[in-house]
Amino acid sequence: MLDLDKKEIEKYKCYLEENLSEKRYKHSLNVATEALKLAERYGADVDRCYLAGLLHDIAKELPVEKQLEYVKLSDLDVSEAEKSIKPVLHGISGAVLVDKLFNIKDSEIRNAIRYHTVARANMSLVEEIIYIADIISEDRDYKNIDEMRNYALISVDKVMYEALKYSVKKLANRNKIIPISTIEAYNQYVVRNK
Repeated sequence: MLDLDKKEIEKYKCYLEENLSEKRYKHSLNVATEALKLAERYGADVDRCYLAGLLHDIAKELPVEKQLEYVKLSDLDVSEAEKSIKPVLHGISGAVLVDKLFNIKDSEIRNAIRYHTVARANMSLVEEIIYIADIISEDRDYKNIDEMRNYALISVDKVMYEALKYSVKKLANRNKIIPISTIEAYNQYVVRNK
């Protein structure tokens, strides 16, 4: 059961609806819904999970130059490799944007937004849930989606391991840069799943 202020949620939804494409807005709603389900299943803070899920892609459709401006303003730990990977900039810039626009300073929410594409070692349960919710949300339809959704019913560690394994393999096969935080997260979940 959410304890979040309904007016605040509507404010966030209005902003997203006005600043994201219809597809990205629906995805944001789907991730928030999935995050809420996962939070209830695994005993995480439902309000933080819902809010981080809702806002995780807030900066996704900003021009790359604008995303880089927010990254430069960030007090978050950002590697040089991450700064060069356009598809991950929106997580970092989103964590800055929710603070600037909505005064959201909660570190768990901001970290969940910041790491929802790259992950990291020692993620909080809220961070893990947003990473997972983004991967298995209702609108996703990649080849292994049913398996990934089933892993999410087994345990957080299992789905994180499988999701990171999938991500690392996909990036390596495409000769893409893999952020250090992703490798560190992968290594951690390999150990946890032995």
